[in-house]
Amino acid sequence: MIKFGLDLFLEDPSLRKPLSGKRVALLAHPASVTQDLTHSLDALAGLPDITLSAALGPQHGLRGDKQDNMVESPDFIDTQLGIPVFSLYGEVRRPTDVMMDTFDILLVDLQDLGCRIYTFITTLRYVLEAAAKHKKSVWILDRPNPAGRPVEGLTLRPGWESFVGAGAMPMRHGLTMGELAHWFISTLKLDVDCQVITMQGWQPDAAPGYGWPLGERTWINPSPNAPNLWMTRCYAGTVMLEGTTLSEGRGTTRPLELFGAPDIDAHAIIKTMHDLAPQWLEGCRLRECWFEPTFHKHAGKLCAGIQIHVEDASYNHHAFRPWRLQALAFKALRQLQPDYPLWRDFPYEYELDRLAIDVINGSPLLREWVDDCHTTADELDDITQEDEQAWEEDRRHFLIY
Repeated sequence: MIKFGLDLFLEDPSLRKPLSGKRVALLAHPASVTQDLTHSLDALAGLPDITLSAALGPQHGLRGDKQDNMVESPDFIDTQLGIPVFSLYGEVRRPTDVMMDTFDILLVDLQDLGCRIYTFITTLRYVLEAAAKHKKSVWILDRPNPAGRPVEGLTLRPGWESFVGAGAMPMRHGLTMGELAHWFISTLKLDVDCQVITMQGWQPDAAPGYGWPLGERTWINPSPNAPNLWMTRCYAGTVMLEGTTLSEGRGTTRPLELFGAPDIDAHAIIKTMHDLAPQWLEGCRLRECWFEPTFHKHAGKLCAGIQIHVEDASYNHHAFRPWRLQALAFKALRQLQPDYPLWRDFPYEYELDRLAIDVINGSPLLREWVDDCHTTADELDDITQEDEQAWEEDRRHFLIY
């Protein structure tokens, strides 16, 4: 039976002993729950040896107040506990001096999705940097990486750091939050007291969850459009849809597992993908479908779409490559409709002067590969595999499990 860092922290008073007499803050979100589904803020408030002085919430809020993407949350006072709750996705994204002055030790209990683009890991970087500046301690209550250990995608290039690009890692990084904390500290050369309350019994290569303890723990959305494990598996690829005019399924019940638009031919795209690089489609099944988003892109319009199925026995965890699959879908669409207005030009996560697809990928390389009619799958593979192999070697030094 797996135990998360939060479970062990709550069970073992000796782990909490160093916090005696200290002001403790919690950084958490809706999926920060115990095995019996108590929110970590409530669980910590019930401990007589913990003095909660503040709480912080990342994108989408401490309790999950914002349904759509890129919607800010305000600060407020928790009426039950009487403590301030600060937003790290509102007027600021980095902790302010005022926030840092409210605690001595920050507990971080965030469920990640294992993808560089997910803003919780950028928030982790920012709080570590602030803690180093203010000489505060950070304790990571570690949780599983539900996407497991596989690595995929281009590494973020220098100068392309952003709120959705916390550092030079590939799209699918294969680390837990605790492991990422150690990587940030080493890479950024931070002088900060950081401790990781490690999990007990996490087996990232074990079926059927391959990273998530399927059947043992309930899945709680860490963000509103992360409704299940299947989305998590697809996300390192489907997140790129945010930088396109194609719907990523927001406004449907299966966001980031499917994609489409009213003016594409889904059947032809799937066929072209098989023609161009069938090896990039292993480990899953693709199904032509139709959907009508209730909000967001193409709201109220019938979209021809493709759903990526990774929930049944056809799923092969080590063969499935969602980033390449989604890149291939873009390439197929570009071949079928060369003038299709694929790339969405809009302010994306506080980046105003760069295309969203480039911000997401940490460089223009993916977009340039898609748009060049002469490039092949092998050419993208060559540069990507070099990045992936380098990351595999780099991250090896930070693996805890």
